[in-house]
Amino acid sequence: MNKKEEVLEGFAEVFNKRAWLDKVKMEKALAGYAASEVHCIEFIGKHKDPNVTKMAESMYMTRGAISKLTKKMLKKQYIESYQKADNKKEIYFKLTAEGKKVFEIHEQLHKEFENRDQAVFEPIKDEQYDAFLNFLERYNQHLDQEIKKQNLTIK
Repeated sequence: MNKKEEVLEGFAEVFNKRAWLDKVKMEKALAGYAASEVHCIEFIGKHKDPNVTKMAESMYMTRGAISKLTKKMLKKQYIESYQKADNKKEIYFKLTAEGKKVFEIHEQLHKEFENRDQAVFEPIKDEQYDAFLNFLERYNQHLDQEIKKQNLTIK
């Protein structure tokens, strides 16, 4: 296995382990909420004037899938919709009290996971972060170009 393969395999292994480890605690703390609902709540809680298009692009889902998800969440009263006075065409979303509760639990769990993993990140120097972030940016740009080349845009 060459270094490039080791890096890619290492990324996948770390990502999968972290997702698996975090999932156990997330599912227990957020029992009764679907993962897609929690991700949607997270997006709405972190962004100004979130709409279906922004959510679809960010969550790598179709606009149709987001529309269906938000309709369910409106019915469950996790979110509510609103329109701006100057744009009656576009529909935006905000969290209800229930949605805010889920958002806060989710944020707290992420802080716990960050604290759990802090020992790994403490010895890393800024130059190492910069090199790693540069690599991630270049790789992300490359993947964006490949997605565009293959016409895999979110619809």
